Amino acid sequence: MRGLDVIEAVAAGAVTLPQLSNTLKLTRSTAHRLASSLVERGYLGFTPRTGYRLGRKLLKLGNLAQEETDIIQFARPHLEELAQTTEDAVHLGVLDGDFALYLDKMPGKRRITICSRVGDRHPLTSTGLGKALMLDHPPAYWEQRFAAESSDRQPHVDPTVWRERMERYVTAGCTFDLEENEDQIRCVAAPIRDARGQIVAAISVSSAAIYMGDARLEDLSTYVTATADGISRDLDHPIKAKER
Repeated sequence: MRGLDVIEAVAAGAVTLPQLSNTLKLTRSTAHRLASSLVERGYLGFTPRTGYRLGRKLLKLGNLAQEETDIIQFARPHLEELAQTTEDAVHLGVLDGDFALYLDKMPGKRRITICSRVGDRHPLTSTGLGKALMLDHPPAYWEQRFAAESSDRQPHVDPTVWRERMERYVTAGCTFDLEENEDQIRCVAAPIRDARGQIVAAISVSSAAIYMGDARLEDLSTYVTATADGISRDLDHPIKAKER
């Protein structure tokens, strides 16, 4: 917490060691130790005779936060329309380390409960959204994550079958969760790409298995992929007909 206080003090204009010490009511040695650690990690910069400044790491994190905010703003109208059309729960998520982080959720109209909340982090290999986020990753990464997450997986999924499904998902451009993450819940997901063509997020439609038979999964894949393409276009990704 004191490290965060130092960053906020520098942002507010306390750029010299005496100023930091007085502002935060810390001894100079403590203020110097905290600031030096932040400089070492890139959260602060330091120039002799000038003092401390915000570091490049904060600029990078700020840009990432802005990108995520932009994605939510661009995606929200599409998510609302998709939820309205399907009557099912719709999610937006991004890759957060080795997990899928849910940024937004539109509740469905059906009388079922989808156990997910904005801010939740879910495994990649058992969720449709997580699989969509790693479609561009090499198979070696898929297998690494599958092995790491398999101990928590209920029910058990044969790794060969799972790998074959992933290969089909790459070709199709969308993914399924076949009750792998939550019993009696299925979903369809598709990736969102930015102007560079890189996957920056994914969306999914989730519902109870009784509403998500194999035929409906296939039908929904068209709508979900089209919605993801629409968000990608808003992010300036040049969607081509063959990608659909």
